Amino acid sequence: MKMQMVGQKMLIGGEWIGRENKIEVRNPQDNRLIDTVPAASKEDMLYTIESARQGAEISANLATHERMRILNKAASLILDRSESFARTIALEGSKTIREARKEVKRCAETLKLSAEEARRIHGETIPFDQTAGNEQRVGYYYRFPVGVVAAITPFNDPLNLVAHKVGPAIASGNAIIVKPATLTPLSAIELAKVFVEAGLPKKVLSVITGKGSEIGDTLIESKDVRMISFTGGLETGEDIAKKAGIKKIAMELGSNSPTIILNDANLEQAVDATVSGAFSAAGQNCIGVQRVYIEEGIYDHFIGQFVERTKQYKVGDKLSENTDVGPMIAEKEAIRVEQWVEEAVRYGANIVAGGKRDGAFYEPTVLTNVPEECRLAREEIFGPVVLLYPVRSLNEAIERSNQVNYGLQAGIFTTAIDQAFAAIQQLGVGGIMINDSSDFRIDAMPFGGIKGSGLGREGVKYSIEEMTEPKVVCFKLNSSQ
Repeated sequence: MKMQMVGQKMLIGGEWIGRENKIEVRNPQDNRLIDTVPAASKEDMLYTIESARQGAEISANLATHERMRILNKAASLILDRSESFARTIALEGSKTIREARKEVKRCAETLKLSAEEARRIHGETIPFDQTAGNEQRVGYYYRFPVGVVAAITPFNDPLNLVAHKVGPAIASGNAIIVKPATLTPLSAIELAKVFVEAGLPKKVLSVITGKGSEIGDTLIESKDVRMISFTGGLETGEDIAKKAGIKKIAMELGSNSPTIILNDANLEQAVDATVSGAFSAAGQNCIGVQRVYIEEGIYDHFIGQFVERTKQYKVGDKLSENTDVGPMIAEKEAIRVEQWVEEAVRYGANIVAGGKRDGAFYEPTVLTNVPEECRLAREEIFGPVVLLYPVRSLNEAIERSNQVNYGLQAGIFTTAIDQAFAAIQQLGVGGIMINDSSDFRIDAMPFGGIKGSGLGREGVKYSIEEMTEPKVVCFKLNSSQ
């Protein structure tokens, strides 16, 4: 069944708006045109920001039970239309249909969590009499919304990563402007349609489509925008931070995630988790496994099983139920990965599986002996490539894991609790998974990293904390009573 091309509109100030200038949305698998979206102008963005400023007042005055009702209704509508959402994700992006279905379920879960957390935006009483002379003072603090949130989202999770920004923003009484990835805007538009149907008041949510080079700075630099929530690359994140001015910034900027396999590990479990973690979503996953450090005692055995399992992965049509790995988001990205691998080989690396490109498809690829000076070892590959290294000890694995300018998540496989705790204490990351690869996340946990991996934490509860501010209230009582 083909997806009908109708020409989508963007949601601004509660109205669906089209433009003569359009952006084509193409299937990276065969470059077929799927649909079009408006190419917004700077004037469109200015109007969107003004609408959101008004929407922030509306959202702040929504009763908690109304926020919860809207979020739960949106989640229910998504589940009712899960296959349609999954097809949209698969067609416009890199995910297989099976991966896309999982993302749809996670999106609904994210919105349900947002509804639940809306009732838990608590403050605390403050004992002002802890300081002498303040015996007649009592008070508390409560959290209030920041106002207008700008959400800039990536292509690799075009539905759930949008929900991770929209859900908490609505739950905490903010207005939000979503600027989705130019390559994958359709899922965000479909999500906006659901919120309109769920009864979200106009102007609380806008989804504006366009090129970042034309509308991005207007959004980032606006003084009416009080917070920027960005998921994307380190270079773009640094540019946003320089331009944003004095406002809250939350950023998830990627990684070069390590997983450590010790001699006492369950090898079957470790192989399955690290292969899946390396190649899901064609490797375009910020917590995907990129480096694996294996203790020398099991290195040969591990690498044999790892390569065998990798070669079982089926590359092909995203909509096929049997496909494990689809295309990358664009042929130019597959070419970039190909070039990085070729560079590593010139430096002495060995390809033990994969290494071939066909258009936007790049085979699941396993490399050994990759020198530390190669881009593959230092940077985020964001493709289906993994590097395997032997190490003499846990200490060496930890030291090498920490050498890159990223620190999002890591994994370790061991049955020794003291080894696990050594890794927990010494790995410079925002999350560590024991007896799992770096590629594990639930939508309720705090998610984020250190160093070049970003600022702040996502995860519904933690996003709400980022999207609100504490206000202190203090009463001085009448001392005569």
